[in-house]
Amino acid sequence: MSADPSQHIDPADLPTTITRYLAAHTARDTTAALTTLTPDAAVTDEGKTHHGHAEIGRWLTGAASEYTYTTELLGAQRTDADHWTVTQRLEGDFPGGVVDLRFQFVLGGGHGLIQQLVIEV
Repeated sequence: MSADPSQHIDPADLPTTITRYLAAHTARDTTAALTTLTPDAAVTDEGKTHHGHAEIGRWLTGAASEYTYTTELLGAQRTDADHWTVTQRLEGDFPGGVVDLRFQFVLGGGHGLIQQLVIEV
């Protein structure tokens, strides 16, 4: 059995790209969120993957904005220079009312932008 290489970090030590994405996502600022993603980025949420700015933009303005909620950052981890996980608690008017989500980021594209994001419970 191998040990988990992830290191818990102070959320203040997250890459700026990730904190900018999270702030834009929470504010429902699609334009700002898209500036943090590579042009060929992929975002997976609820088992469905959205590819590229056009699809991700539709997801951000559609399903990702379907409910109102507040977020609380619970923790952050770093696996390596390109792999980061942020856990957030969402409370709102969606079914169940409270959920802790893991936002798993992969940075890439040579510019520190988000190449892949997987959101899951």
